[in-house]
Amino acid sequence: MTSSNNNQADTASTSSCPERVLIADDEHMIATGMRSNLEDLGYEVIGPAKNGQVALDLCRLEHPDLAILDIRMPEMDGLEAAGKIFGELGIPVVILSAYSDPEYVLAGNKIGVFGYLLKPVTRDQLHVSLEVAWARYQDWAEQNEETDELRIRLEQRKIIEQAKWIIVKSKNVEEPDAMRMLQKQARNNRKSLIDVAQAVVDSQNLLGD
Repeated sequence: MTSSNNNQADTASTSSCPERVLIADDEHMIATGMRSNLEDLGYEVIGPAKNGQVALDLCRLEHPDLAILDIRMPEMDGLEAAGKIFGELGIPVVILSAYSDPEYVLAGNKIGVFGYLLKPVTRDQLHVSLEVAWARYQDWAEQNEETDELRIRLEQRKIIEQAKWIIVKSKNVEEPDAMRMLQKQARNNRKSLIDVAQAVVDSQNLLGD
């Protein structure tokens, strides 16, 4: 699963449970029952939305912690909406369906679906499913954060190496001496090593060398 929005993942790492849940189902009775059960469980409920497009619009406006989407809805179905809600906003999704087709499960796993509920849903099933889905989402958020941090460290290392070799060539010094020069410049200016290295690289690019 991937997401273009890391803010929601950052929030997930500090939240032990979701508080605001959006529901979307075009069947009024089911949507009303879901809302009642969620409120009984202590959640703040957004919706119900009558289709996937309304659910997406509400998510953009209200930024719930989690969304429960019926898989078969008019205008935009649950899977399409899930892909947009998670891909654009980083909001995890639980799919609600009367069907347990394996292709739905496989498709959902790729686009931000962290749980599945089969109709009809009892309040206890709802409670357990949301806890499991949120735990899975938190695990994803933690792993995603670690991956981002690793990527940033690798990118910074490349910049520092690039700056070091710029100094080696321009000052005609050995590699260890160039590194010490970068470190000294960082200390003297009370800046991080990566900031100093980036300035060296930017200066080189500005000169066009």
